[in-house]
Amino acid sequence: MSRLIIISNRVSAPKDSNSGAQGGLAVALAAALRENGGIWFGWSGDVTEEFTGDINFQRRAGVTAATIDLEQQDVEEYYNGYANRTLWPLFHYRIDLAEYERGFAGGYVRVNDRFADTVRPLIEPEDVVWIQDYHMFPLGQALRDRGCRNRIGFFLHIPWPPRRLLGTLPEAADLVRTMFAYDVVGFHTEEWLESFRDFAVKDLGAELGEDNTLKLGDRTLKAIAAPIGIDCKEFVEGANSPAARLAFRQMRDSAVGRDMIVGVDRLDYSKGLEERFRGYERFLERHPEERKEVFLLQIAPPSRAGVESYQKIRTTLEGLAGYINGRYADVDWVPIRYVNQGYPRDQLAGIYRAARIGLVTPLRDGMNLVAKEYVAAQDPENPGVLILSNFAGAAAQLREGAVLINPYSAEEMSDAIIQALRMERQERIDRWRVMMDNVEKEDVIWWRKRFTSVLMGTEQETEPAE
Repeated sequence: MSRLIIISNRVSAPKDSNSGAQGGLAVALAAALRENGGIWFGWSGDVTEEFTGDINFQRRAGVTAATIDLEQQDVEEYYNGYANRTLWPLFHYRIDLAEYERGFAGGYVRVNDRFADTVRPLIEPEDVVWIQDYHMFPLGQALRDRGCRNRIGFFLHIPWPPRRLLGTLPEAADLVRTMFAYDVVGFHTEEWLESFRDFAVKDLGAELGEDNTLKLGDRTLKAIAAPIGIDCKEFVEGANSPAARLAFRQMRDSAVGRDMIVGVDRLDYSKGLEERFRGYERFLERHPEERKEVFLLQIAPPSRAGVESYQKIRTTLEGLAGYINGRYADVDWVPIRYVNQGYPRDQLAGIYRAARIGLVTPLRDGMNLVAKEYVAAQDPENPGVLILSNFAGAAAQLREGAVLINPYSAEEMSDAIIQALRMERQERIDRWRVMMDNVEKEDVIWWRKRFTSVLMGTEQETEPAE
């Protein structure tokens, strides 16, 4: 049986089973490595004065991790620069924030070449290689240039922008051309897949074949939609753990009979937090009778503090939360509880269950697993309501049960909040059951098996839900 070589920007080493903080993607990839054997390779997160290519091997919970250190210039140009100041905003439709610097692009290529130089000797002839996310678009081509003839797959965890938007990237054609080094390319939704296919056909002249194959020159790739899920069974168990029950009781006690709305998002402009606050303010303005009956808990751990646009969004949100609280708060009630820290997943599960509404309103998101976690955490006899952005990848799977909105519209958000607060229990149960069926069926293990079956040539008919 072929080994699996997983390559990602960072390696999430398996944690002890009782940790409660292990992400769903890490769980799925670690399980794949335990089943197939192999190595998880990536950046350690540490900085070295001079790049040497030395590999640090670790083995934990049946998974072998191999990491390398990068130079500070690498981090600035490849990670903070091209990955997070060029590609991330552009692929999330924020062309106004995208920075096109040749130094960033050069650093991005250099680091991908360093990854290729270092990992290539670890790849054996029968291995299958699976590369993760936008940090490493050109890595497949770099491996091909070094003689790698293995099956290589790539999965994108963020949206793929429309053709005209991607065309604003100076080296867009070159970047997409390198992706034909892959045998299989995966996206979360049909929309992202169609946008990729549109650019490949119209801008590169690729030929569209049967079964979502694309041919460019002598290379043929297969593009698939494979929406990622959560480890549903593990999350439901976590929602019933002692830590989750304690968090649930603490939130219910602190609510003193009020309905809680919860948002849990990394502090990022793509998450629509400013628009969410303004939509909630519109709700408070239009429904004064509800003001002391509800509050919004927004959990927003900081991220990418070295990138200026992230510093600005934090400042903006702190000012907006202060403004709304100053305008509407009373001596015994604060409309927004704004928290800049993260919590373990079992505690989050308890917080989700205590919330009458889950507010998931990104302006653009590849998937958004918070939406699925909120659904999985609910009490089947008395579930909350998920308000979900039309522009989250999760909307394609959860649209029958969620209250879908345009996150740019404060009025739609206000209307959705009052609809959710007044929704009868049976309707909430019916909506939750439809969503939970999908969350259970198309979980993270389903996602992983769907992609690897195509990559390894053992594909079965497991099409994603519409």
